[in-house]
Amino acid sequence: MRLRSFVAAALLQVCLVGAAHAKGPFGTVNVGGWVGGAFSNDETGAFSHCAATAPYANGVILVVSQNAAGIWSLAFASPNYHFNKDENAAIDVTFDGREQARLYATAYRSDMLTAVMPLNVVHTFQKASLMVATAGHAVLNFDLRSTGPAIAALANCVTRVKADGLDKAGDFTKGATKPATAADKQGSPPTAKSSRGTKSGFGTGFVVSASGHIVTNNHVIDGCSELKGNLTGEAAMVLRVVSNDASNDLALLQPASTTAFRDFARIRDRSIRSGDSVVAIGFPLHGLLTSDFTVTTGIVSSLSGMRNDSRFLQISAPVQPGNSGGPLFDTSGQVVGVVTGKIPGLRIAAITGDIPENINFAIKTGALRDFLDNSVVPYQTAEPRGELKTTEIAGNARAYTMLISCNGTVQADAKK
Repeated sequence: MRLRSFVAAALLQVCLVGAAHAKGPFGTVNVGGWVGGAFSNDETGAFSHCAATAPYANGVILVVSQNAAGIWSLAFASPNYHFNKDENAAIDVTFDGREQARLYATAYRSDMLTAVMPLNVVHTFQKASLMVATAGHAVLNFDLRSTGPAIAALANCVTRVKADGLDKAGDFTKGATKPATAADKQGSPPTAKSSRGTKSGFGTGFVVSASGHIVTNNHVIDGCSELKGNLTGEAAMVLRVVSNDASNDLALLQPASTTAFRDFARIRDRSIRSGDSVVAIGFPLHGLLTSDFTVTTGIVSSLSGMRNDSRFLQISAPVQPGNSGGPLFDTSGQVVGVVTGKIPGLRIAAITGDIPENINFAIKTGALRDFLDNSVVPYQTAEPRGELKTTEIAGNARAYTMLISCNGTVQADAKK
């Protein structure tokens, strides 16, 4: 009962100006774990905002709101919080281990921090499966699987109440626009200009020639107007795209200025076998985990990927967002694949009721070598000779495994 009362209070009082005088809910938003509706200003009776809440096991309640002017906000509420009124805090949020943003929140009440969400953050928030929020030493995880339809319902709530009034409020989940476009409505109808957002993220790449040719995934560099790369402990260098292959998810980069590399990866000249041991190296969840690369080990679980796609290996070595584009090694330190992703565990769990474990994928060297040949890159191959310790493989890879940083502009899904 105490939690239910707290949720109701949070719904009533969340507003960008921190108004404590609100009445509602009128109508309903009820989708996934989100519950809410429309609210009025109790002093004037005018429509104020639409809001929905979702409680989490970590003790925090998320409150998402769009006000009558079309501005979105995100609030973090908990009966355990004790903020001073008007206290400010910076909250760093990371979505699916890639997209990052900093929100600037204010405590309009002692048990809740409220921040304005820019349109590009709303769009990412709407599509993401996981959000990690960091404030000071606190790090909290939030499952966002049902957030897309909740955002669409709130946008529909604002549109319908402004058109029809509070007295005709109903079920706002009915007739809501599809999740891919609902977040574009922030104070104005979606247009070609308003459908643009910013992209930023991190991935991994590795050098394959003395001339500095760097292999990574196409999805790491897609939509990036500025690319940088840096080896661990060294200054970042500006990179340019030499070529890319979207169908095989490969991209080739090179430093914008002449740079020679003494060390680079060698590609294994023969096929790897199912059951062989492998080592994955990359920069997963950069900004949340270590700034150095991480090393994970496993085996080749299968010589084909999803739906028997023979271009890929299935591996058990754990990978996370940020590992994309990183090298996969055999036990002699030769490259046997390019890490490209993991099975979407939350989506599979929604279908099967069970979260899959250790099912990840890498692009085989056959596709990689064809790509490099077509790009006229002078790479080197090598035979697997002798078994190295994992520490030796990692030590050798340090000289040519690179953190890839992306900044740029992306079009909304409707424009792609």
